Amino acid sequence: MELERESFAGLIKKGNKSSLIAALGNTILAIAKFFAAALSGSGALFASAMHSTADAVNQGFVYVGSILSEKRPTPRFPTGFGRVINIFCMVAVIVVTIMAYETIREGWHLIQHPAEAGDGFWINVGVLVLNLVIDGVILVKAMKEINVEARAEAAGFGIITGAFKNVGRAAPPTRLVFYEDLVAVSGAALALISVVVISFTDFVLIDGLVTILIGILMIGVAFRVGYDNMVGLIGVAAPKDIEERITGIILRDKDVTDINQMRIMQEGRYYHVETRIELRQGLTLAEADDIKVRVKEEVLKDPDIADVGIGIIEDDGDIDWKPS
Repeated sequence: MELERESFAGLIKKGNKSSLIAALGNTILAIAKFFAAALSGSGALFASAMHSTADAVNQGFVYVGSILSEKRPTPRFPTGFGRVINIFCMVAVIVVTIMAYETIREGWHLIQHPAEAGDGFWINVGVLVLNLVIDGVILVKAMKEINVEARAEAAGFGIITGAFKNVGRAAPPTRLVFYEDLVAVSGAALALISVVVISFTDFVLIDGLVTILIGILMIGVAFRVGYDNMVGLIGVAAPKDIEERITGIILRDKDVTDINQMRIMQEGRYYHVETRIELRQGLTLAEADDIKVRVKEEVLKDPDIADVGIGIIEDDGDIDWKPS
């Protein structure tokens, strides 16, 4: 039992901490926004609260999925549990879609029956400013994580441009945090504009329009996240830079002459390598086996690689490996 507790504690430590922080932060924001929206009757603030609720549920699912995806391979599941996180993210997409529908419906209702400005102006402004600060910090953290996972050096404003450029190479949890909080910050800014405009002008229709716009942004996130995780569940090849990195590791070995074939599949946030390499002629079986073990150990030193399967054949004199 002690070993089981230690093992479970180890899995908890490996969970995606950014997702956990985002889930807790968005839970607090959702409660504050619903309270402020009830006082003021602001549809835009209601929409922002719905989005924060969806974010909290999403990140909670992602955190649980990231824990389970760290489980070691078993005889029944030899490639590990990396794709479990994709399943959890797909469930989260359903939640976002439902929230988006409710948000758009509320926006349409507000266009038909505009609500008058309530007495909670400063409460609304305070909540939305808090929203911008919390989600802004989470978004910046996600941008930094994207650059770290993509192994791209970035500083200053380069963190922002690097995040948009390399988001496709980040781990699924990090991508989800990035997309969710990008929309969360945009939605909070739009809701803040709506609250200010309604309080100082007669243009009450902006409340419904902004509410619908936030709902549309939520649908965009749902489709983007849904597509990424559907591809992950089907099985997708590794990006070119991962392929080049692994190829370089293998061909650096003095006894490897060529790569006969190779396939690198993404498994959650890790990669699974299957390759057949050609070794120089004249080696004994024992020597060839030692080389195979040596190459496998070198590839597994890469932190992005979870599993390696290597076959060996003798050099056939032809160059077979052509990078994709």
